[in-house]
Amino acid sequence: MEIGIPKEIKDHEYRVGATPAGVAQLVARGHEVRVQSGAGERIGFGDELYRQAGALVVDGAERVYAESEMILKVKEPQPVEYELLQPQQLLFCYLHLAPEPQLTTALLDRRVTGVAFETVTDAQGQLPLLTPMSEIAGRLSVQAGALALQPINGGRGVLLSGAPGVPPARVLILGGGVVGTQAARIAVGMGAEVTLLDIDTGRLRTLDDLFALRVKTAYSDPATLAALLPETDLLIGAVLLPGARAPHLVSRAMLCTMLPGSAIVDVAIDQGGCVESARATTHSNPMYVEQGVVHYCVANMPAAAARTATQALALATLPYALRIADLGWEKAAARDPGLAAGLNTAGGQLVHPVLRAAA
Repeated sequence: MEIGIPKEIKDHEYRVGATPAGVAQLVARGHEVRVQSGAGERIGFGDELYRQAGALVVDGAERVYAESEMILKVKEPQPVEYELLQPQQLLFCYLHLAPEPQLTTALLDRRVTGVAFETVTDAQGQLPLLTPMSEIAGRLSVQAGALALQPINGGRGVLLSGAPGVPPARVLILGGGVVGTQAARIAVGMGAEVTLLDIDTGRLRTLDDLFALRVKTAYSDPATLAALLPETDLLIGAVLLPGARAPHLVSRAMLCTMLPGSAIVDVAIDQGGCVESARATTHSNPMYVEQGVVHYCVANMPAAAARTATQALALATLPYALRIADLGWEKAAARDPGLAAGLNTAGGQLVHPVLRAAA
């Protein structure tokens, strides 16, 4: 199969669809790989490393898209890339279509076979291609929150760990999945007082055992959230409904009850955000203040640790990319229902059930 790896162009997005080691495996299986020049340069994966792995390094994204059956990348195509997509081309990357009607229309109009990392499942029903980035985003969310709390960014000047004689910051995490768990790990490690909410009581028991009472857990409902928000320094949104738009758990009215200079990091922003006042931001301009609360809503958070994130993502995605390249999409999907669950668009139609239900 002819595989194309373009350079990512989302704001400060330095991840790349495959490492040189991954390209070498694809080439060893007889596949032809085109890598756009400079795709991995910023994170130490220079063109020469890809050439040594057997890739054909080409200038410009146009040739990568025009000459490839499968496009292997990280983030969803940006508007300037829509016209580069080829009819019947297989696009394998994060798509997050629920809050992206313009991208959805482009994929349908161009009859692209869109396979989304975030909806591929494994035998246990987990999300193996979303998990590594969720882990990194969860860990980064606390770092981002600590910065948002600094007065230079509009924050109230609270140190997460507190200081001798001064209590630590109070961190509230919405969602006890991968993002929430990793955020709790880092927040506890930094000395914060952490409370985690979820609607799955079994998950709350697991987290209670995991953190050995260092994290307070509570059932997530509007009353509990309303009681906790006025005393929260840092709120981390870690809600996920696979494939669907995130629900708004924190309304604008609830935002007004938060402390002036408190902060929100909405990791769910890729799926529209779980805070009503959240809107996607970029690494170039990551924060804004609304109702006195600092919001950090960067839609590609793991790009802040792009080399680590690329390596972690490639470990997860490469086996699937190899399977698709070796067998072709139809046979690969027939043999692996979890991979088939990644199919979002095909033949000009929305095919993922969650997306179809919301259309």
